[in-house]
Amino acid sequence: MIKISKSRAGTQRVTFSLPVGAPPGRVSVVGSFNDWTPGRHHLTPRSNGRRSASVDVAPGTVLQFRYLGENGHWFDDPDLADRADGNCVCTTA
Repeated sequence: MIKISKSRAGTQRVTFSLPVGAPPGRVSVVGSFNDWTPGRHHLTPRSNGRRSASVDVAPGTVLQFRYLGENGHWFDDPDLADRADGNCVCTTA
């Protein structure tokens, strides 16, 4: 699940969220916002039973991303249908 909200200094906060344990183990979100570097944005457990990571970007930014689980398991956001070049895509307002 992707949530986009206003942040400080006119940026948009994009929160990437998955249920705890689906898939099991550590998961990071990897994409255009972190130069496709695995491990820079690990999803961490939250009190609501999900795990998430957030990034701040300029309004109008087009983000391409995928999730990377343990043992090199790449997967897409299950709630997002938009795809470009095999990656999930979201655009901030």
